Amino acid sequence: MNRNRTILIHIACWLAILTYRYGGYLIKGVSFSSAAFDISMSFIQLVEFYICYLWVYPQYLKRGKIAQLLGGVIVAMASFILLRYLIEEVLYLKLFGFHNYFEGTTISYYITDNIYFGISYIVIAAAVYSMQQNFKNEQVNRKLKDEVVKAELAFLKSQINPHFLYNTLNYIYSLAIPVSDRLANAVIRLSDLMRYTLTEGVDGNVKLNKEIDYLKNYIALFKMRFEPNFYVDFKVDGIDEQQEIAALVLIPFVENAFKHGVINDEKHPIRISLKVQGQRLNFEVSNKISHAQKDHSSGIGLINIHRRLDLIYPGEHELLISNNGNTYKTSLMIHLPKKLK
Repeated sequence: MNRNRTILIHIACWLAILTYRYGGYLIKGVSFSSAAFDISMSFIQLVEFYICYLWVYPQYLKRGKIAQLLGGVIVAMASFILLRYLIEEVLYLKLFGFHNYFEGTTISYYITDNIYFGISYIVIAAAVYSMQQNFKNEQVNRKLKDEVVKAELAFLKSQINPHFLYNTLNYIYSLAIPVSDRLANAVIRLSDLMRYTLTEGVDGNVKLNKEIDYLKNYIALFKMRFEPNFYVDFKVDGIDEQQEIAALVLIPFVENAFKHGVINDEKHPIRISLKVQGQRLNFEVSNKISHAQKDHSSGIGLINIHRRLDLIYPGEHELLISNNGNTYKTSLMIHLPKKLK
């Protein structure tokens, strides 16, 4: 539901409520003081409603922060009580010469009485927010199901028997050995890349060190193609045998750097850094931007990786991209799952 539609629905609902509540005034009539108190009550309840709807529940309800949630509800209730006192007991008295409560009303009675009047719109705000979130979740789930079906169809459509290609590469490797060690080495590295995509990550995850080996093989293939004018600085730190990551989640950033970056400038090499500290993985790729003519491919890789990260690591990753016209840099942080003992 887009923002404008949501605003229109809220306006329509409030108009309906106010018409139902005060429509009788047009027929029966009402004193000025009674109308003033009713108007102030509606305004204050509306403020209380949106404190909860726009701030308290979005910030704390779905995140399970019980203490902060209770604190936010108390703030909303306190705002209701304070606003009602300032409008009805201070402002109205000064402007019109009347106020709502009798003289001698104690603070404890005033607070207790207003908790009764104020609690209803805190509950209504919770109900409206929950209904809206359920509606959004339904839409997201429906969209995800549609995307899964489309992805499966696209995957099936794109398959040209990858196992056949993998076996063919092994055959070409056997033919290349007596001809050229360089050619044979290139074929075997390409074969390793294809084998990785076929056999690893059946459940979606792979060992991090295997993902790093895949990156190294990919870089090595490019080095064979462009050396000696090929400059890449790849640093790895904090890796062990137990860490796991989603398969092929890092390679699009390297592909993007090779495609759009300058690889033959010794003073400005492509820099790739992968570091793990505790459960936090930091992966950075930076490159000098090439202004040479590029191919016409769509650049769908980074679009897909944004979507994959949102699906695989919801709330557990952060992706920052910077471009100053000379240097393009991507910084990815992923909170890795805890190791099983």
